[in-house]
Amino acid sequence: MFKKNVGTIDRAIRIIVGLALIAGFFLNSGGSYSWLYLLGIVPLATGLMGSCPPYALLGINTCSMKK
Repeated sequence: MFKKNVGTIDRAIRIIVGLALIAGFFLNSGGSYSWLYLLGIVPLATGLMGSCPPYALLGINTCSMKK
């Protein structure tokens, strides 16, 4: 569906940040802006898919080049 344009390190960082934000949502559910932690779904999804639509629009590719 989408061309992979997210490299290994980029994917790992996205997954870690996404999981941390989602964990923050469950650990800090009493705050008035705790719903903002749900934005962690975006980096988690792009990390798991290996594709980032804004990267595609901007022509960015962090995948290693095959020789």
